[in-house]
Amino acid sequence: MLADRYRIDELLGTGGMADVYRAWDTRLHRSVAVKVFRQQADDTARSRFGKEVRTLATLAHPGLVSVYDADITQQPPFAVLQLIEGQTLSARISDGPLPADEVRAIGAQVADALDYVHANGVVHRDVKPSNMLIDADGTVYLSDFGLAQLAGATRLTKADMLVGTAAYLAPEQVRGQDVAGQADIYALGLVLLECLTGQREYPGNEIETAVARLHRPPTIPDDLPPDLHRITGADDVSDATPPPDRAAVR
Repeated sequence: MLADRYRIDELLGTGGMADVYRAWDTRLHRSVAVKVFRQQADDTARSRFGKEVRTLATLAHPGLVSVYDADITQQPPFAVLQLIEGQTLSARISDGPLPADEVRAIGAQVADALDYVHANGVVHRDVKPSNMLIDADGTVYLSDFGLAQLAGATRLTKADMLVGTAAYLAPEQVRGQDVAGQADIYALGLVLLECLTGQREYPGNEIETAVARLHRPPTIPDDLPPDLHRITGADDVSDATPPPDRAAVR
């Protein structure tokens, strides 16, 4: 039992700073997801965990995972979240490229959630397939706001690790410049391109994949339908590919 209320049933997944469990709320009699912070994690991770909980608590949108309860002062700190029965988008992509209509539906839902998030002054900063959950009805939820709205730009922090996921960083994040909502939209374009091809556009280790986008724009397959070709890239590219057209996705 956690906090004399939540019965921990099974481990659902692990991340860099926390573990997520399926649990049972013994007061409201419903299944929930409980994200438990690892006590051995450092102060930076602890700060991100608290920021994620506080950020999500201020947001309410059908495309975001809801926060039901939290205690970031308890040992270990935890957050109780809406349980999404389904799979991550990364697991879905592992089965192969997705049909164009499914990619359109995913893109429209995530773009709508990001539009809401950005309107509320939040930048997610870590948009990637493993942070998108798809339930049995095909509803897509954007999760993991641990890097959201961090002060300053994405820079090397400790042990030469980029804050964010290198394969989906926008060029301005790689350069360490100020980051706005356009970085999330750029990342969404890379995610949709990966959905269509079944492969990451910028593979390799963290440094290789991060630097690669400074030297070449994403390669957009010529056989894509015109609307998907437009939202995953642009024909006229200078220093870097502009973010995809969010309105076109929606």
